[in-house]
Amino acid sequence: MINRRKFIQASALGSMSFAFNKESGCKSKLTPLKGKPLVISTWDAGLRANKAAWEVLKNGGKAIDAVEKGVMVTEAEQNCCVGLGANPDRDGFVTLDACIMDENFNCGSVAFLERIKHPISVARRVMEKTPHVMLVGIGAQQFAVAEGFPLEEQKLSPDAQKSYDNWLKNSTYKPPAINIESKQGHGPFAPYKLDNGEWNHDTIGMVAMDINGNLSGSCTTSGAGFKMRGRIGDSPIIGAGLFVDNEIGACTATGQGEDVIRIAGSHTVVELMRQGFLPEEACKKAIERIVKIKGDKAKDIQVAFLAVNKRGEVGAFAIHKGFSYAIKNGEKEELVKSKSLME
Repeated sequence: MINRRKFIQASALGSMSFAFNKESGCKSKLTPLKGKPLVISTWDAGLRANKAAWEVLKNGGKAIDAVEKGVMVTEAEQNCCVGLGANPDRDGFVTLDACIMDENFNCGSVAFLERIKHPISVARRVMEKTPHVMLVGIGAQQFAVAEGFPLEEQKLSPDAQKSYDNWLKNSTYKPPAINIESKQGHGPFAPYKLDNGEWNHDTIGMVAMDINGNLSGSCTTSGAGFKMRGRIGDSPIIGAGLFVDNEIGACTATGQGEDVIRIAGSHTVVELMRQGFLPEEACKKAIERIVKIKGDKAKDIQVAFLAVNKRGEVGAFAIHKGFSYAIKNGEKEELVKSKSLME
C-alpha cells in the first residue's frame, strides 16, 4: 500500500510533466520538441550573440554551452550596455551581474562583480564547482581569480566615460520620462527611450533548446547605469531575471529589475505556461501584473519577458513598444518586434 508521503511525492513529480489546458479544462502533456534546436535572446545584440550560440547547437552541442558562449559575445563588446565597457554606477565603478541555469535545475549566479570580463562564465563555475547558487562582491571576484579569470584594468570605456561625465552635470537619481528624447546622461533605471523610438538597455537574456529538446538559459548585465553603489537588479536572481523548467519551458526578463523582482517575473511566466498559456500569453499576463502593481507609474518604466515552451513555441511581451528579440534556428534568423501593453 502506498503511504501518504509517497503519494504526495508521486503527485508532485507527475504534475511537472503536464500543463493545464484552459480551453478544455483537462491536463494535456507537453510533447517535447526534439531535433530542432533554437536560440532566442533579448534586444538587437541578440542577433550577434545568437550566432555564437548557434555554432554550438548546430553541431549537436548542449544548450548550457550555447547560452554561455552566446552571451559572452555581448559581454566582450565595448559598449555602454553590457560588460566592462558599460555605464558605471554613480560612484564611477562598473559592476556586473549574471546567472545561468541548465535543464536539471542546476544554477549559478554572481552579482556586484568588478574587473572580470565574463561574469557568465564565473556564474557557471559557481554552479559547477561550489555548493552555492550565488556569490557577490569581493567574494565573487576572489573566486573568479582562483578559477583563473584575469583581473582587468579598472578603467571606463570612452563611451561610458562620456556618458558618466554628462550624467555628473546633474547627478539625477531618478528615471527619465520614457518619452523624453536625450543623448545625455540618464538616471539609474534603464532602459530609456532613444531618439529613434528604440530603447537603450543594459541586459542580454538568452534561452536555448538543443537537439535533444533540453533547455538552458543565461542572463548577464552591467546593471542600471548610474545606479546607487551596491544595487542589484533582477538579472542575477534565479526566478526573476531567468528561470528554466525543462518539463515546461524557460523565460528571461529585461527592463527595470526592481519590478521584475516584485513578481518573481521569469518564474511567474513559466508557471503560467505550466497552466497551459502559450509563451506570449504568459508573458502578457506577467506584464499585466506589473502594470496593475505600478498603476500610473507604469508609464515611466519598461519591462519585457521572453519565453519558450517545451514545444519550441516562442513568445514575448512588453509594457511599452520598442522591445525586440532575436531568434535563430535551422530555418530563420531574425529580429522580432514584441507586442506591448502600451503604445
